[in-house]
Amino acid sequence: MKILVVDNEIEIRELLKEMIIACSSPGEHSIEVAEGVESGLKKINSFKPDVVFLDVEMPDGTGFDLMKRVMQPVFQLVFITAHNQYAVQAFKCSAIDYLLKPFDVIEIENSLQKAAVNLENKNLGKQLSVLIEQFTYKENTDKQIVLKDNEATYFVKLNDILYCEAENSYTRFFIQHTSPVLISKTLSTFEDFLKEYGFIRTHHSYLVNIDKIKMYDKSDGGNLVLKSGEIVPVSHRKKDFVMQVLESR
Repeated sequence: MKILVVDNEIEIRELLKEMIIACSSPGEHSIEVAEGVESGLKKINSFKPDVVFLDVEMPDGTGFDLMKRVMQPVFQLVFITAHNQYAVQAFKCSAIDYLLKPFDVIEIENSLQKAAVNLENKNLGKQLSVLIEQFTYKENTDKQIVLKDNEATYFVKLNDILYCEAENSYTRFFIQHTSPVLISKTLSTFEDFLKEYGFIRTHHSYLVNIDKIKMYDKSDGGNLVLKSGEIVPVSHRKKDFVMQVLESR
């Protein structure tokens, strides 16, 4: 694969280049580097990479600034960022890969493997729109999440999600007006992000959109009745918390 590393720190560029070589077969990849938005854009146009490792913050702009100037990107993208919980949740929401500084060889190898599998992905432009939306319009009620299963990529409005149910290491999303979507990530992966948009944990296996709740039924130990008619259980441990949330609305 042809790989481009865009980062303003020469130490990061060289370290990432060395790590890519270390976890690859000899001659498997062709690697070039750039130090910012302008040089990165030129390299993308001339080198035509298969994969771009892109720093979020650079002196002449952000990685988002660069991507806004790339028409119909056909490469795989891996953002490089310092640890920031909100940024991490935004990357998870858009299903775009990322590396946290400092990174290690195993993380880079995993990113390369995912990129190789997804080289034919044609949804990067839409995924970037979702990602940028997270940073720009936090209160936007039309905000979306990107969900991927083995067969498709789904762009789902958060307001259309009824609830999420844990199934071992998977999460099933129940969405109004469409079939459920099963994602190979745990419920806790989505919890921190979704709670910022009115989702509450009612049970160790359920995460519910508050706006979709019709009533709390105290019979049978306690259940939530959704406006759609579906029933979601409330655990004994979560009962007081759920009641407090509902009464405060």
